[in-house]
Amino acid sequence: MPQAILRTERTQLVPLSDEHLQYQVELDADPEVMRYLGGVRTREQVEKKHRETLAEANRVAGLGYWAGFVEGEFVGYWILRAPDSDGQEPSDGQEPVEGQESVEGQESVEGQAELGFRLLRRHWRKGFAGEGSRELIRHGLEDLGLTRIFAQASAANVASRATMAALGLHCVREFHADPSWFPPGTDLRAVEYAITREQWSARR
Repeated sequence: MPQAILRTERTQLVPLSDEHLQYQVELDADPEVMRYLGGVRTREQVEKKHRETLAEANRVAGLGYWAGFVEGEFVGYWILRAPDSDGQEPSDGQEPVEGQESVEGQESVEGQAELGFRLLRRHWRKGFAGEGSRELIRHGLEDLGLTRIFAQASAANVASRATMAALGLHCVREFHADPSWFPPGTDLRAVEYAITREQWSARR
C-alpha cells in the first residue's frame, strides 16, 4: 500500500518527495523550530537527512512522511513512521508514569507507529499541528489497522505535549534521550505519549 494523500478541513497532506526539499531546508534553519530537535541544520545536513527520510518511508507500506499544505501554501510536515527495532528510545532505567501502561521490555513493534510533526513558525498556534496529527492517527488506527501510535518529545516542550494530550494521547513514560543527538548541555529529559486503537475508538 503506497502512502495515501490525506485531507482535513483545512490541510492537505501529501507524501514527502524530492520536490519538498526546499521546505525542509527552511524548517530546519529556524532555531525556534529546531529548539528541541538538536538545533539547526545546514542545507547539506538537510539533504542527507532528506535522502534517509525517503528511504525510511519504504520500510513499512503506508507509513512515512507527509508535507502539509493549506490553500497551496506549505505549513509543515508530519510523520507516521515505523518505530526502531525495539520501538523505544533508551529509558535510562526510568519507570513508566504511574497509572499508565508499561513499555519496558517490549520486544515487538508490529502494529505500532511513531507520530511526529514540525511546522513553520508563522503557522504556529493556528491548530494545524493537531489537525494534521489527528488525521494521521485516524488513518493509522482505522485505515492501516495499527494497534498503537506513540509520540516522543522533550519534557520541556510544553506546546507539543499539550497537542498530544488534546489528541487523546496519554503520557506513558519519562526517559532520557540519546545524548549523541543533541549539543552538550541540552536538557535530555523526554516523555512518551501514546494511544491505542481501543482508546481511540472510545473517544470516537
